[in-house]
Amino acid sequence: MSEPKVTRTGEIVTASAVGRAVHVLAALLLALDEGSHHLSIVAERTNGTTVSAELSLSVGAAPLRVTHSATEYLRFLALVTFALEYCTVRHAVLVATTADEPAPRACGWTVRAGWLHPLGTRELREAAMPCPGVTAPRLVYRAPVLHHPDESTEDAHE
Repeated sequence: MSEPKVTRTGEIVTASAVGRAVHVLAALLLALDEGSHHLSIVAERTNGTTVSAELSLSVGAAPLRVTHSATEYLRFLALVTFALEYCTVRHAVLVATTADEPAPRACGWTVRAGWLHPLGTRELREAAMPCPGVTAPRLVYRAPVLHHPDESTEDAHE
């Protein structure tokens, strides 16, 4: 008879963060609605280094279309997971840019307490400042509150 496998607390925390990362992606798709979206996450790790990942996708009547490779998708999902876990990441911001014409728009969230919380427009403008040669979105708006899977619908509206 084999010994039962001991589950370490860190493994439970990481598994929980992976589940929340999948819920975050689903909540983002619902919140952003139809269109072509570019998601960028930037995280400051506890050792002072900064890491980032990006994901482009289109949501519409046709099936969801991700325009990045599987490796880039997994990198994005992994960084969201580590940001939500918050034991190796000090601060993280996720910005969603929607490329609808005539006015591209952007909204964003900061990671706190294992979930994404909307950024104010001032903080978002700072987070979404473009690099040289990149067009800034014309409209920056407060991101919608994302439904947390552990909250009841009543808790989310309070």
